[in-house]
Amino acid sequence: MQPSGNLHIGNYLGALKNWVRVQADYECIFCIVDLHAVTVYQDPAELRTKIIELAGLYLAAGIDPRESSIMVQSAVPRTPSWPGCSPASRPSAGWSA
Repeated sequence: MQPSGNLHIGNYLGALKNWVRVQADYECIFCIVDLHAVTVYQDPAELRTKIIELAGLYLAAGIDPRESSIMVQSAVPRTPSWPGCSPASRPSAGWSA
């Protein structure tokens, strides 16, 4: 999930609730995709705060750090070089037209 906005019931019902359920059966790594949030301007201090808040919400929803991992996308040094992770690597809006 992106840390660019507030979580809503759709995030909980569509993802978090299911993540909590499957974490006992699988080796799960849940990602906070902060690089996806920077396709538009984000205040760096606010984004850092939202990353921490989102990690807290994962835990509050029931993600167990003893069973699963939570990672922040930008904390993986090679992530920005992966295709599709940089705004420069995405086609322009008119590409599909």
